[in-house]
Amino acid sequence: MKYLGLAYFAPEKFAAMAPHDIKELVSQCPALDETMRATGKVVVSASLGDLSTWTTLRPRSGKTHVSDGPYTESKEVVGGLFIIEADSRDEALRIASMHPAATLGEECGWAVELIPMDFYLAP
Repeated sequence: MKYLGLAYFAPEKFAAMAPHDIKELVSQCPALDETMRATGKVVVSASLGDLSTWTTLRPRSGKTHVSDGPYTESKEVVGGLFIIEADSRDEALRIASMHPAATLGEECGWAVELIPMDFYLAP
Protein backbone atom coordinates (compact mmCIF):
# COMPACT_ATOMS: atom_id res chain seq x y z
CA MET A 1 0.00 0.00 0.00
CA LYS A 2 1.18 3.50 -0.76
CA TYR A 3 0.75 6.40 1.65
CA LEU A 4 0.92 10.11 0.91
CA GLY A 5 2.60 12.19 3.58
CA LEU A 6 1.81 15.90 3.59
CA ALA A 7 4.18 18.05 5.63
CA TYR A 8 2.47 21.20 6.93
CA PHE A 9 3.71 24.45 8.38
CA ALA A 10 2.13 27.67 9.64
CA PRO A 11 3.55 30.55 7.52
CA GLU A 12 2.82 33.24 10.15
CA LYS A 13 4.59 31.28 12.90
CA PHE A 14 7.52 30.52 10.62
CA ALA A 15 7.83 34.19 9.60
CA ALA A 16 7.79 35.27 13.26
CA MET A 17 10.87 33.18 14.06
CA ALA A 18 14.31 34.76 14.25
CA PRO A 19 16.50 34.02 11.19
CA HIS A 20 19.04 32.22 13.40
CA ASP A 21 16.32 29.95 14.82
CA ILE A 22 15.03 29.15 11.32
CA LYS A 23 18.55 28.32 10.13
CA GLU A 24 19.14 26.07 13.17
CA LEU A 25 15.81 24.28 12.66
CA VAL A 26 16.21 23.79 8.91
CA SER A 27 19.80 22.57 9.31
CA GLN A 28 18.47 19.52 11.16
CA CYS A 29 16.21 18.46 8.27
CA PRO A 30 18.64 16.85 5.78
CA ALA A 31 19.81 14.17 8.26
CA LEU A 32 16.22 13.30 9.18
CA ASP A 33 15.18 13.21 5.52
CA GLU A 34 18.11 10.89 4.76
CA THR A 35 17.18 8.56 7.63
CA MET A 36 13.66 8.33 6.25
CA ARG A 37 14.86 7.69 2.68
CA ALA A 38 17.37 5.08 3.90
CA THR A 39 14.46 2.79 4.79
CA GLY A 40 14.14 2.08 1.06
CA LYS A 41 10.39 2.60 1.36
CA VAL A 42 10.20 6.26 0.26
CA VAL A 43 9.08 6.49 -3.37
CA VAL A 44 9.06 10.31 -3.61
CA SER A 45 10.17 13.08 -1.26
CA ALA A 46 9.94 16.78 -2.12
CA SER A 47 9.80 20.24 -0.62
CA LEU A 48 7.32 22.53 -2.30
CA GLY A 49 8.17 25.94 -3.72
CA ASP A 50 7.60 29.31 -2.09
CA LEU A 51 3.89 30.11 -1.65
CA SER A 52 4.29 33.29 -3.68
CA THR A 53 5.03 31.16 -6.77
CA TRP A 54 2.00 28.84 -6.48
CA THR A 55 -0.76 28.92 -9.09
CA THR A 56 -4.33 27.64 -8.77
CA LEU A 57 -6.55 26.52 -11.63
CA ARG A 58 -10.35 26.49 -11.08
CA PRO A 59 -13.30 25.85 -13.36
CA ARG A 60 -15.31 29.06 -13.84
CA SER A 61 -18.20 29.40 -16.29
CA GLY A 62 -16.96 26.55 -18.45
CA LYS A 63 -13.39 27.85 -18.64
CA THR A 64 -10.27 27.37 -16.60
CA HIS A 65 -9.52 30.34 -14.35
CA VAL A 66 -5.89 30.78 -13.28
CA SER A 67 -5.00 32.69 -10.12
CA ASP A 68 -1.98 33.19 -7.92
CA GLY A 69 -1.46 31.49 -4.61
CA PRO A 70 -2.59 28.38 -2.79
CA TYR A 71 -6.12 27.10 -3.34
CA THR A 72 -7.16 27.25 0.29
CA GLU A 73 -6.97 30.03 2.83
CA SER A 74 -5.77 28.39 6.01
CA LYS A 75 -3.41 28.78 8.93
CA GLU A 76 -1.40 25.74 7.81
CA VAL A 77 0.00 25.13 4.33
CA VAL A 78 1.52 22.04 2.71
CA GLY A 79 5.26 22.67 2.46
CA GLY A 80 6.38 19.21 1.34
CA LEU A 81 5.19 15.78 0.41
CA PHE A 82 6.41 12.23 0.32
CA ILE A 83 5.08 8.85 -0.77
CA ILE A 84 5.87 5.72 1.20
CA GLU A 85 5.35 2.17 -0.01
CA ALA A 86 4.70 0.17 3.15
CA ASP A 87 3.51 -3.32 4.00
CA SER A 88 1.25 -2.00 6.76
CA ARG A 89 -0.14 1.18 8.29
CA ASP A 90 2.15 0.70 11.28
CA GLU A 91 5.20 0.55 9.01
CA ALA A 92 4.04 3.70 7.19
CA LEU A 93 3.57 5.48 10.53
CA ARG A 94 7.03 4.42 11.70
CA ILE A 95 8.64 5.78 8.52
CA ALA A 96 6.54 8.98 8.45
CA SER A 97 7.54 9.68 12.05
CA MET A 98 11.12 10.13 10.81
CA HIS A 99 10.14 13.17 8.70
CA PRO A 100 11.36 16.51 10.10
CA ALA A 101 7.81 17.90 10.28
CA ALA A 102 6.83 14.99 12.55
CA THR A 103 9.75 15.43 14.95
CA LEU A 104 10.77 19.11 14.85
CA GLY A 105 9.25 22.54 14.35
CA GLU A 106 6.50 22.65 16.93
CA GLU A 107 7.19 26.40 17.23
CA CYS A 108 6.38 26.97 13.54
CA GLY A 109 3.39 24.66 13.29
CA TRP A 110 5.00 21.69 11.55
CA ALA A 111 2.88 18.55 11.22
CA VAL A 112 2.55 15.52 8.96
CA GLU A 113 -0.70 14.08 7.64
CA LEU A 114 -0.47 10.47 6.42
CA ILE A 115 -3.08 9.39 3.87
CA PRO A 116 -3.54 5.92 2.31
CA MET A 117 -3.80 6.22 -1.45
CA ASP A 118 -4.60 4.33 -4.60
CA PHE A 119 -1.70 4.84 -6.96
CA TYR A 120 -1.94 4.66 -10.73
CA LEU A 121 0.94 5.22 -13.11
CA ALA A 122 0.09 6.78 -16.45
CA PRO A 123 0.78 4.48 -19.40
